[in-house]
Amino acid sequence: MHDRVKSEPRRKIPAVSQILDALGQCDLPRPIVVDLVRRRLSQIRAAIDVPEFESIVSDLRGSLDELRASRLQPIINGAGIVIHTNFGRAPLAIEAVRALNEIGSRYSNLEYDLATGDRGRRGSYIQNALALLCGADAATVVNNCAAALVLIVHHFTKKDGRARPQPARRGEGASEVVISRGELVQIGGGFRIGEIVEATGAKLREVGATNKTTLDDYAQAIGPATAMILKVHRSNFFMSGFVESPSSEEISALARKKRIPFAEDLGSGAIAAIEQLGVADHEPTPTEILKSGVDLVCFSGDKLFGGPQAGIILGKKRFVAALNREPLFRALRCDKLCLAALQATVDLQLNQQTADIPTLALLQVSEDALRARAAAICDKLSKSCPGLQIAIGRSAAKTGGGTLPKSSMSSVTIEIVPSNCSVVAFAGRLRRSTPPLIGYIANDRFKLNLRTIFPQQDGLVIQAISAVCRK
Repeated sequence: MHDRVKSEPRRKIPAVSQILDALGQCDLPRPIVVDLVRRRLSQIRAAIDVPEFESIVSDLRGSLDELRASRLQPIINGAGIVIHTNFGRAPLAIEAVRALNEIGSRYSNLEYDLATGDRGRRGSYIQNALALLCGADAATVVNNCAAALVLIVHHFTKKDGRARPQPARRGEGASEVVISRGELVQIGGGFRIGEIVEATGAKLREVGATNKTTLDDYAQAIGPATAMILKVHRSNFFMSGFVESPSSEEISALARKKRIPFAEDLGSGAIAAIEQLGVADHEPTPTEILKSGVDLVCFSGDKLFGGPQAGIILGKKRFVAALNREPLFRALRCDKLCLAALQATVDLQLNQQTADIPTLALLQVSEDALRARAAAICDKLSKSCPGLQIAIGRSAAKTGGGTLPKSSMSSVTIEIVPSNCSVVAFAGRLRRSTPPLIGYIANDRFKLNLRTIFPQQDGLVIQAISAVCRK
């Protein structure tokens, strides 16, 4: 009797086909929609009460909207952060996008030597071009800067397990990585440099204090277990006040004296003097670091370098060649799409066409140019949205992406107070437009920072805001 009563409500549970008919056409693959419907109906069967049919359909439409929004798609970045990690970091140059289309849609000579007809070496052109660009003996590329650091540490700290008839030279078979406590940086997503290093099986030997590390601290830490010295550029924060840290030149001299490899994680990847872009702070370049005597330097391809996600390694030829021979290198190497986009970006850097690299171009836009665009946008919105409270403001923009933490650039904002909904609701509706328009709320106003919005997107901004105002 109890089972019969329990089964009565379940008879109200609609069939999958009924739900699909009610949902109608959907731009998501049908197997994904069917799976979502089945999982929702399974949850209903496990519950006590069965919702009304319309409620089930409405709930599923909301779930489909959330699923659709989670797909990778272009957005308009009005947040005022140029290299926004959550927004995909550096936008690619048109030449890089063209290369992706040409290489990705066809066969290519990825590992084929056109001169001999034999198997070729992946990334040989890029490696030579990067070495030339940065004044290095050699270069190689892996899929991101964290991978570059893992590969370097793995190589210098690994133990091959073979018996050694003679005592090991300093650094051979050792496992300790000497690093300043003031450089144990945390990067995006909660990952920390120390944890990344230890994931290779190496041991950290922290030296100095958080704010003050001397050359003697490094010298005293070096012993038979020392495999390498690692310096990490504090590219996503800065310290001031009672602070001291030895230069790369000083550490290089010590490393040579002790016959210990010395590597530096530079992070941000500024190739030319960043001051040329109108940014006040100096950012060390790979060329400068290599001239200081560092054995290997690594940095990101998708930050100030302006290319795709990649970990670029430069330095002494014998070390780079050894990294390329590591079995781990194959697990970390770049695919053809990354190499294609990186190749186009390197060519632009070599030709000094930084204006064609979007990240660097956005940093150089003048405030007058931004203000002229803002005036045009506000004029059109005033006509299409009568009664809308809209104004032009002055603000600052950040480089972002874990680079230039002290620097900010003057910028121009469009500031809106909606009349038909709250500011929070207004921002939410714009996030659901096509393409999504992302801004921020400050002083009870919705704001768009024009430094991170491309001029060709101004029309889309006007359309999105006009559509939301009409609702």
